[in-house]
Amino acid sequence: MFDVVAAAATIENGCRDAGNPERAAGERAYLKSDLEHFGAGIPAIRRVMREFTSTHPDLTHDELTGLIRELWAKPVHECRMVAVMLLQVGARLLGPGDLDLVESMIRGSRTWAYVDDLAGHTAGSLLLGYPEVGPRIDAWAVDANFWIRRSALLAMLLPLKQGAAFDTFAGYADTMLEEREFFIRKAIGWVLRETSKRRQQEVFLWILPRASRASGVTLREAVKYLDPAQRAAVVQAARKQES
Repeated sequence: MFDVVAAAATIENGCRDAGNPERAAGERAYLKSDLEHFGAGIPAIRRVMREFTSTHPDLTHDELTGLIRELWAKPVHECRMVAVMLLQVGARLLGPGDLDLVESMIRGSRTWAYVDDLAGHTAGSLLLGYPEVGPRIDAWAVDANFWIRRSALLAMLLPLKQGAAFDTFAGYADTMLEEREFFIRKAIGWVLRETSKRRQQEVFLWILPRASRASGVTLREAVKYLDPAQRAAVVQAARKQES
C-alpha cells in the first residue's frame, strides 16, 4: 500500500540533501518567502522528483493527488516545488475536479514561483482538455485575489497556442488593463507576447486601440514579436496619450 507520508518524507529528505545554505538564504530573500528553504536549485529539485517517479511509475490519481497535498502542506519551498512539478508530470491522471486542488494551491502560493506553473501549465492543460472548466476560469478573472486573476490570464497560454478563440483572453485582459498591480500588467503582456508569435495580426489589432490604456510593462511585452511597422504604430498610439 502506498504510504503518502513516507513518500513525502523521502522527497523532502532528498531535497534537503541537495540543498545549499548560502543559496537558501539568497533565494528566501529574493522570493520574500516565509517558508523554509533548503537551497536546492530547480535542476536538483527536478532530479529528486524524477528519482521518485521512476520508482513509482504506476501511481493512481488518488495517490498522486494525496502526495501533492502532503507535500504542499509542508512549509518548505522545495516540497512545494515538487508538488507543482508532480501536477505536470501526472497531468494524464487529472480531470476537471482537480481544478479545486489547483485553485487552493494558487491561493496559498503568494508568489509567481508556484503560481505561473500552476496556472500556465496545469490549469491551462485542464482548460484545453476539459472546456467545461471555462466558467471556473471566468470566475478567476474577476476574483478579489490578484494571483487568481493572474492565473486566469496565464491559463489561456496553452489554449491560445492551440488555436483557441482570442475573445476569452481579450475579455479578461480588457477588464484588467488599467490595473496597477505589476503581476497583472506583466501577465497581460506575457500572454500577448507569446500569442503574437503565431497570431501577430490578432494581437496587433487588439492592442493598438488600447495602447493608451496599457502600462509600459504590458506594452513592452506585447510588441516584442510584432513587425516593426506594427510596433511603431502601437508605440505612437501610446505616446499620443502621454502628450
